[in-house]
Amino acid sequence: MSDPIRFYFQGKVRQLDGVAPTRTVLQHLREDLHCTGTKEGCAEGDCGACTVVIGSLENGALELKAVNSCIQFAATLDGKALFSVEDLQQPDGALHPVQQAIVECHGSQCGFCTPGFVMSLWGMYLKQDLMRENTQPSRCQVDDALSGNLCRCTGYRPIIDAARRMGELPPVAFDRAALAAQLLELRREQLATYSAGGTSFFAPRTLDELAEVRAAHPAALLLAGSTDIGLWVTKQLRDIGDIIYLGHVDALKAVTEAGGFIDIGAGATLEDAYRAICKHYPDQLSEMWQRFASLPIRNAGTLGGNVANGSPIGDSMPWLIALGAELVLRGPAGVRAMPLEAFYLGYQKKDLRAGEFVQAVRVPMPRAGVQFRTYKLAKRFDQDISAVCAAFALRIDGGVVAHARIAFGGMAATPQRAARTEALLQGRQWSEATLREAMAMLAVDYAPLSDMRASSGYRMKAAQNLLRRFWFETRGENPLAPADVNAFARRIEGASA
Repeated sequence: MSDPIRFYFQGKVRQLDGVAPTRTVLQHLREDLHCTGTKEGCAEGDCGACTVVIGSLENGALELKAVNSCIQFAATLDGKALFSVEDLQQPDGALHPVQQAIVECHGSQCGFCTPGFVMSLWGMYLKQDLMRENTQPSRCQVDDALSGNLCRCTGYRPIIDAARRMGELPPVAFDRAALAAQLLELRREQLATYSAGGTSFFAPRTLDELAEVRAAHPAALLLAGSTDIGLWVTKQLRDIGDIIYLGHVDALKAVTEAGGFIDIGAGATLEDAYRAICKHYPDQLSEMWQRFASLPIRNAGTLGGNVANGSPIGDSMPWLIALGAELVLRGPAGVRAMPLEAFYLGYQKKDLRAGEFVQAVRVPMPRAGVQFRTYKLAKRFDQDISAVCAAFALRIDGGVVAHARIAFGGMAATPQRAARTEALLQGRQWSEATLREAMAMLAVDYAPLSDMRASSGYRMKAAQNLLRRFWFETRGENPLAPADVNAFARRIEGASA
């Protein structure tokens, strides 16, 4: 039997049957529901023309998040609410304040990107309504909300003006209670299985159900935020087979603190994960939080997915490894934990046994005496893949390096520690002479490749200079403040409030 996909859209419950599990939300909107306001630009979650807002109940609370519909599968809508640009018109035909602000501030020229901007701004409008003590968004908050939207003709200044203007117009309320009640009626309490075209889409609700389904279907693809897997379908045209969807397992989204660790459930979104971690590492990770992809990607993608993907350029792994994070894995044989760096065996090869899945990422809380920094080098500030990502965690006692953990992304086939450089630093004075030796030793630890993002030579020089920057910030005499070494210091202030 196949359970239908049920979701709330334009004032009523819709039902999907017989549609391929990998049909995207964008395809369903435009081709099946004939709601063509939402546009297709890149079909890979980069341009934002397809932005929609998804409503869901998370631990009983309603959450409304802007996401990219081009890489989200329609099957993941079960039990949720879908809002597109067509939903913003008021009952009397008037424009929503977001739309009216775009008109008044001349925030549209060709108009192709406009629906996506409107939906991203609407997502922020709803968020600001909850933040009643600060209804006027800061420039940093506007930049962050629009980080996933590209415009090639209007220019961003009038759109940013509209973001500020929308809060000055007569407000339009959103009935959260009514939507939450509607979604509560759609909520399933146990495993649902949707099948079409010979492919099955399993949606467990508990960890036990997930473990059982995973054991029964070890070859099925685990799907969380779809920010990477969606491209396998839209760009590579792959048949990905049966799918196990993690998005309804509430226990996987939990964030807990105990025993000096922050346990981030593998299903927690990147936005939620970074928010929790930055409470403990505000100065060290807030910029990474803002620069990790875009807000719609962080609203959908998960920290567990970023880690389990095993990409050599994933931005989370270097700082997790430098901090000494562990993975908690669950499988038929039970639960086991391992250091994150031990999880990666080679390019796209992981120490993951049949039937296992990542249950949580365990992050150490700050420790006394440890100097920790992470840096990202990319061609753009927002929404760009790193050429080099570096993380350093050194415990310095009396000017001597007592312990060192250094990790880089983009420098090897996997996120990798600089073992020889760490050994060289151990027990040495944290001096400029030691720094120069350590910079030279990085060339022994790594042999980076050249690709479209950077040459091998650039990557090595950049890695060495990032170590030098770390020394400037942490040297015993006259350490430099972030504003002295970071060109973006002003931009990141108050970004992800």
